[in-house]
Amino acid sequence: MTSELRGWYAALHKPSWTPPAWLFGPAWTVLYISMAVAAWRVWREGGWRPHRVALGLFLLQLMFNGLWSPLFFGLHRPGLSLVDSVLIWLALLATLVAFWRVSPPAGALLVPYLAWVTFATALNFTIWRLNR
Repeated sequence: MTSELRGWYAALHKPSWTPPAWLFGPAWTVLYISMAVAAWRVWREGGWRPHRVALGLFLLQLMFNGLWSPLFFGLHRPGLSLVDSVLIWLALLATLVAFWRVSPPAGALLVPYLAWVTFATALNFTIWRLNR
């Protein structure tokens, strides 16, 4: 993170329940590993063709996930990143349900990710509201 970005983020008003910065890296590492294992479990149940909806939803939520940081940190747009966060949540919930239908363990692996995205969306909303 550049010093300019650190300065922008540090200057934002944040709620008291904002996690420490060091927590985000390990949390996302664990979540990305569980996401990969979940997708692999669905894939090994027959590949793309029979599970294209489930795997397509997975790619959709991953795309929304990939947009969040550039919107929030790159463009300094907490409002746009909040919209994206809601889209992540919706696509992720659909992915979780679709994965669960193919492989309950794969769906279960996405539950912590859904919990994190729920928390992160609440945090994003609060930061947006505090800094309007």
